Amino acid sequence: MAQLKITWKKSCIGKPQDQRRVVKALGLRRLHHSVTVGDTPTIRGMVNKVSHLVTVEEIAEG
Repeated sequence: MAQLKITWKKSCIGKPQDQRRVVKALGLRRLHHSVTVGDTPTIRGMVNKVSHLVTVEEIAEG
């Protein structure tokens, strides 16, 4: 399975509560924190919801 590296780049201050929950659910704890997660439709949907707050990099397999 492919992996995604998600980095939190912009603050959630003033953003809706559902976007804050998505950032927390992705495992991001503070600004400029990165997590590596599996590339699934669920994760892609979460990233799409907060795409203006995070950056995403695909990690090559192998």
